[in-house]
Amino acid sequence: MAETADIAQRLATEPWPGDADAAQPAPVRQDWTRAQVRVLFDLPFPELIYRAQTVHRQNFDAAAVQISTLLSIKTGGCPEDCAYCPQSARYDTGVRAEKLMSRDAVLDEARAAQAAGASRFCMGAAWREPKDRDLDAVCSMVEGVKALGLETCATLGMLSATQARRLKDSGLDYYNHNLDTAPEFYGEIITTRTYQDRLATLGHVRAAGIHVCCGGIVGMGETREGRVGMIATLASLPAHPESVPINMLVRVAGTPLADVQKLEPLEFVRTVAAARITMPRSVVRLSAGREDMSAETQALCFLAGANSIFYGPKLLTTPNPGPDRDRELMERLGLRSMQSN
Repeated sequence: MAETADIAQRLATEPWPGDADAAQPAPVRQDWTRAQVRVLFDLPFPELIYRAQTVHRQNFDAAAVQISTLLSIKTGGCPEDCAYCPQSARYDTGVRAEKLMSRDAVLDEARAAQAAGASRFCMGAAWREPKDRDLDAVCSMVEGVKALGLETCATLGMLSATQARRLKDSGLDYYNHNLDTAPEFYGEIITTRTYQDRLATLGHVRAAGIHVCCGGIVGMGETREGRVGMIATLASLPAHPESVPINMLVRVAGTPLADVQKLEPLEFVRTVAAARITMPRSVVRLSAGREDMSAETQALCFLAGANSIFYGPKLLTTPNPGPDRDRELMERLGLRSMQSN
């Protein structure tokens, strides 16, 4: 309690991220403690949003949103036991295991995404880790998507250092590998892959010179302390992820989390704001769960510092708002695609 009180006092008396009177943006720091992040979560909502919006404006155009499209290039049949995932072979969710898509089919989807306004094209495969022959095919897809003028992103599971370098050589810009949740809650969600496994892959990606896309999922039954721990872990990585997706759990029948209590929307907004304040120069992506979010909740997330979304009717296998609905919302809010800057 004494430490929390001291940090609360510092928030009131020292230039922290989000202080409007700071002449320059606060320096990026990797020494965020849980206690400090906890204070952010506990701030009165108007104060938290004020600080998050100030940090956002110090580092980004507040009216610009980066648009991405995510395609499942290999669906279902994953051997992992992630409790949230309908693609796990361990759960009966109605998702069938499919073969890896052809290069031509993926490039057709990439062209359609580009025509719809996407500037980044993400490819996801339901693997524990890619086999070398599969990586050959994915690298060819990356080269093709890159040639279209799109930023490229992939999420393929765990990578070795050699595989990360191969993806870099093919032109991959971003690699997504989420931490999912706080370290102490991780074992409640996944047992087939350790937290250290995830950190090792992130290290390989970073060492290869690929930008890191890494965030987590909230609403999986964790407490606020779990959300604090997730943000504190991300914000204390040796380098902040260039892209930080914040996902709301999509409850899917047949998964262990199908009946978990839904997270209160303002708590989700608080998580977005904490990510923005602690990782001021990262693009914070409003990711899964938007299909069930009201326009008002999404607007608050943008106000809290989210500046990226996924366009398209699906996020891998779960529903996502269609482009028309997103364009209408962006027009109502006066937002524009980041690529138009």
